[in-house]
Amino acid sequence: VQLVESGGGLVQAGGSLRLSCATSGLGFAEHAIGWFRQAPGKEREGVSGISSSDNSTYYKDFVKGRFTISMDAAKNTVFLQMNNLKPEDTAVYYCAADVHYSGNYWGMPRSEYDYWGQGTQVTVSS
Repeated sequence: VQLVESGGGLVQAGGSLRLSCATSGLGFAEHAIGWFRQAPGKEREGVSGISSSDNSTYYKDFVKGRFTISMDAAKNTVFLQMNNLKPEDTAVYYCAADVHYSGNYWGMPRSEYDYWGQGTQVTVSS
């Protein structure tokens, strides 16, 4: 299984970015793809998730209304559209796969995710 993130960059506060997570090797079994982020000196935290079977989604409160997760199954790619970005959104963003997903995100603990990408830097200037 491989996950490769892209789309990070530098943007001013209030701006937008779209992150992509290209996946391979996951097959047709149900799984979830999650976006996480890690700011300097902080723990890695879940941001949003989407399931492969029914495209059900999950968002942490701090991104609700600003971020949108979507999946292009034909291209094996998951997107994270980030609007109205804030300086506190600055972090390395990672996508990860939960291959044992069974319908509940359980708040997206890191331990539930089996495979990780290398991350992409998002920097929001004030």
